Amino acid sequence: MDRTERFYKIHRLLKQRRVVTRDEFLDELEVSRATFKRDLEYLRDRMSMPIVWDREAGGYRLDEDAPQAHLFQLPGLWFSAEEVHALLTMEQLLERLQPGLLAPQVRPLRERIRRILGSGDFNAEELSERIRILQMGVRPVAPEIFQAISSALLSRRRLMIEHYRRARNETLEREVSPQRLVFYRDNWYLDAWCHLRRGLRTFSVDAIGKAIVLGKRAREIKRATLDEHLGAGFGIFSGKAAHTAVLRFQPLRARWVSRETWHPQQEGHFELDGAYVLKVPYADSRELIMDIMKYGADVEVLAPAELREQLRDALETAAAIYRR
Repeated sequence: MDRTERFYKIHRLLKQRRVVTRDEFLDELEVSRATFKRDLEYLRDRMSMPIVWDREAGGYRLDEDAPQAHLFQLPGLWFSAEEVHALLTMEQLLERLQPGLLAPQVRPLRERIRRILGSGDFNAEELSERIRILQMGVRPVAPEIFQAISSALLSRRRLMIEHYRRARNETLEREVSPQRLVFYRDNWYLDAWCHLRRGLRTFSVDAIGKAIVLGKRAREIKRATLDEHLGAGFGIFSGKAAHTAVLRFQPLRARWVSRETWHPQQEGHFELDGAYVLKVPYADSRELIMDIMKYGADVEVLAPAELREQLRDALETAAAIYRR
């Protein structure tokens, strides 16, 4: 019986019998007193298990009224890929926070995450050392900007923002009704109703240089409308998906792409020669073209003709740089 199995058995015995003597534990677990003592210390200190010695009853029991009782969680033998990613990402994000108003609240949260990571026969240090979460292309966001946006978002107030448009090298002032914050490819975006353009827009939060919470009530947009307008196409760009890109990947690259998710409504199939044809809905081709180009000669745009021409022009422009 390994350590994690013993933890489950200790918990089950305490739940079933209410009070369990030391000898009963030693017989059931088939371990020495020293091993049992180490298990108890681990459960108490690392897993917050509210196990106490009841002198009157002559055995161990669970103290349901203990302050740490709500923190107790049985360890798992394994974490799923999603669980490891979520926990390590949270731990790393909390580690980056500078000391501030939330420090008293953040400290126990981070400690709790590390206790969960250190469950079973593994410890948090080993997991952090052996499993890495790499973030690429992260653009920093000013804390006061993020605070103003999140405050307006949750209190349902309008925002006056100054947004820098990188493509045109200009800064615009807009009054918007924030709808939701989106964390996409390691960066934050704000979906909002623009009162000047009278439509839904997506703003890169790191490009917002000023954000002032206004007293006006924010305009409310239905979730279905948001999803239809902002989530229908490919990537972060808004708009209803009016086109479908048909991409053919060479057999070697197909082995990777066939397992990737480009869009919730994508379709794909293998051809006889091992190539993979992927169909992706999109509204704005800019981000899609960037993702296609990273595959170089291993992918061909079959349709629509407009996307094929856009990609050809982009590749020719890139190639011209190296002919100089």
